[in-house]
Amino acid sequence: MMSSMHVTSTDPLDVETFAEPAQQRRFVAAMERIAASRAPGAPVRVYISVGPRSLNSPKWDRLLARVTERLPDGVEILYHHNVFTSDRPYDWGSIVDSLDGLVILAEPKRMGSRVYFLGPVARLELRSLIAHKPVLLDSHNLGLIPVIDCKSQILAPSDAPRLKLIAPKRWEQDSATLQAALDALRPTEVEVREKEHAAVSGHLVHPFATPPQ
Repeated sequence: MMSSMHVTSTDPLDVETFAEPAQQRRFVAAMERIAASRAPGAPVRVYISVGPRSLNSPKWDRLLARVTERLPDGVEILYHHNVFTSDRPYDWGSIVDSLDGLVILAEPKRMGSRVYFLGPVARLELRSLIAHKPVLLDSHNLGLIPVIDCKSQILAPSDAPRLKLIAPKRWEQDSATLQAALDALRPTEVEVREKEHAAVSGHLVHPFATPPQ
């Protein structure tokens, strides 16, 4: 069932989503179009937008494993250190068109908080994909959340603005928006499509045949 913004207390953040129902419907429809248009065997590349502090932390491998486990199997995971090197400096424009999605891995305001701050670079990465690709916030406690379900606020300074994201307090992982986003990031296996095609073709030739046991 699709969530809707619904306040149950005096806390304006005590909601299932900050998105309007119409926004959710448009998002789900866009994700379904992406999933339906993916060619069998085509790679799916997801970039993890993460700050230097987390990227260079001893906990990075664990954070990377957490995000990987939350994404569909077979997704190619990219991040700064395995894309950009001393011989290939950071150049977002050179890779953005080849990406199928983005995961924001930001540090919370404090332990257990649902408030996340993105620096200018992460904000620009988000802006470049948010309108047409799955963009998800990785929350330690709540899992993956489509950014459209979060509350956002641009912060000063104006010449290099940051972004504040607030995750909905009553977020549910069975949300239609999340499931649609994950389906849009799920690689389509060639063998699965071939088996489905063979089954359909066989049915058309022998429509009343007894199915195999």
